[in-house]
Amino acid sequence: MRRFPAAAGYLLLCLGTGLAALVGLCLLLALLVLCLVGLGLPFLPPALRLLRHCAEFHRRLVGRRLGGERPRSPYGDRASVRDPAVRQDLRWLLAHATAGTVLSGAALTLCSHAFNWLTAPVWWRLLPGERDAIILLTVDSWPVALLAAVGGIGYAAVAVAVLPPAADLHARASRRLLVARPRTSLARRVQELTTSRSEALDTHAAELRRIERDLHDGAQANLVAVSLRLGMIRRALDQRPEQAAALVDSTQLVAEQALESLRALVRGIHPPLLADRGLAEAVRSLADRCAVPTRVELDTEEHPGTPPSPPSPPSPSSPDPPPRAPAAAEAAAYFVASEALANVARHSGARSALVRLRITAAAIAVWVEDDGRGGAVEGAGSGLAGLRRRVAAFDGTTRLSSPPGGPTILEVEIPCGS
Repeated sequence: MRRFPAAAGYLLLCLGTGLAALVGLCLLLALLVLCLVGLGLPFLPPALRLLRHCAEFHRRLVGRRLGGERPRSPYGDRASVRDPAVRQDLRWLLAHATAGTVLSGAALTLCSHAFNWLTAPVWWRLLPGERDAIILLTVDSWPVALLAAVGGIGYAAVAVAVLPPAADLHARASRRLLVARPRTSLARRVQELTTSRSEALDTHAAELRRIERDLHDGAQANLVAVSLRLGMIRRALDQRPEQAAALVDSTQLVAEQALESLRALVRGIHPPLLADRGLAEAVRSLADRCAVPTRVELDTEEHPGTPPSPPSPPSPSSPDPPPRAPAAAEAAAYFVASEALANVARHSGARSALVRLRITAAAIAVWVEDDGRGGAVEGAGSGLAGLRRRVAAFDGTTRLSSPPGGPTILEVEIPCGS
């Protein structure tokens, strides 16, 4: 019942756009025929741009339905039928106008039948004439009308059970048709790497500004206060020695605050536990400090295609430590887990969370799952955009699944190879 209203709204919107797509498909076919004789050529680019806007609208719609990043298609600079993205949108238009419209219409028909049968006693009372044409069942008496209302409850139960899976099926099929194919040109790949490098430099500059701000507002201010209090202590020793002890105590407190702010700043740059004990122990420390009860699982199996490591003799004193990845990749994975758990504590309303780490010679994989309310959207102030930029700087991948009602699953893979 909780998912039914959103599913019904999604299918109703898709039914309307599907009928419009059917009309647009017929007009586009007619335009292509006119292009054969040259009459439709001036109208083809605007028509393809309109198709692009419709496809982009459904990408956003599918992204909201399934959660996470909406599927993107790498459009070229000009709208042309030779553009692979335009041909991809044409395939989606054909499927959406036919199979998508049929699926949406069939699912919503259950809702109309449920409403019709449930209200059979009302129609039986209000219609003075052809009372046997109300529903599929011939209603010619009050007992039959009440029986139809009972049947309407069954129709409603079927509709509640069928509509959410039908909406998910429609959204997944649309995403499969709308998502960009993994084949990308060299120029596109260079553009993506250039963008990720620029974002990494921006992130680095922002991090330096944060460190400067924290030093100025924290440790520097406390050290200035310590310097001033030392001057006060020196004057007190000459003029009022009885006040020196209290001034020394307060100065020591301010110095301890400065030291704590420096420690917090160092942990924000590169946690000492990460350098000393490795990623797994550092993430366990994050989980222990998280406000939501969090379980950490470590998977150290070899990456597929990587030759297995030679067996090492067992140590009677302590188990083998988990494998270590490059320091930069470990730091990125640590801050991914830190940001994800911070989002779980602040926004999810979850009762429990799970962090799963997979550390191999090829990559670090981080899986963070919670049982909260879901509905996480990138760019809504949750820090997901910055997290994605941090991972993209390593040519890594980020996937977010957060349907309304949960669960929210964040998957990140950071390559370790050079």
